[in-house]
Amino acid sequence: MRNKYLFGGFIIVVFLGFMGYLFTQSNIKYENNFDKVMAQDKIVKATGSWVREKNYVMDRQNQIFSFYIADDHGREMKVVYSGTMPNNFESAKSVVVTGEYKDGYFQASSILTKCPSKYEGQNIQDTKTSSNGTDSRNL
Repeated sequence: MRNKYLFGGFIIVVFLGFMGYLFTQSNIKYENNFDKVMAQDKIVKATGSWVREKNYVMDRQNQIFSFYIADDHGREMKVVYSGTMPNNFESAKSVVVTGEYKDGYFQASSILTKCPSKYEGQNIQDTKTSSNGTDSRNL
């Protein structure tokens, strides 16, 4: 009977240790300061905006997409991605790239584009007006 409890306790301890290890390994940090991105030797999520003046290069034969992004401080960083350009890249408001900085550029394993909202810049109508056009305050 005692061996059953010891074995169960051992399984629980191993499980919790394994889950703790997985949690610390998948904890990828978002960074919007490229000086910090360039100093790290681990995978990070770098956020910035696409530098439209430098355009982008799509090598269709080798499936390599490269472009420049800038952080909030104006520091630019070249990004190289092995894959195709995201569909909405040109209309993106900001870009999040996951990967690591090495050999003078950021080697991205994934690209996430954040596009402007379709509601951005629109005036919001008075919420007190009902759908039939009558003012609900007078009901």
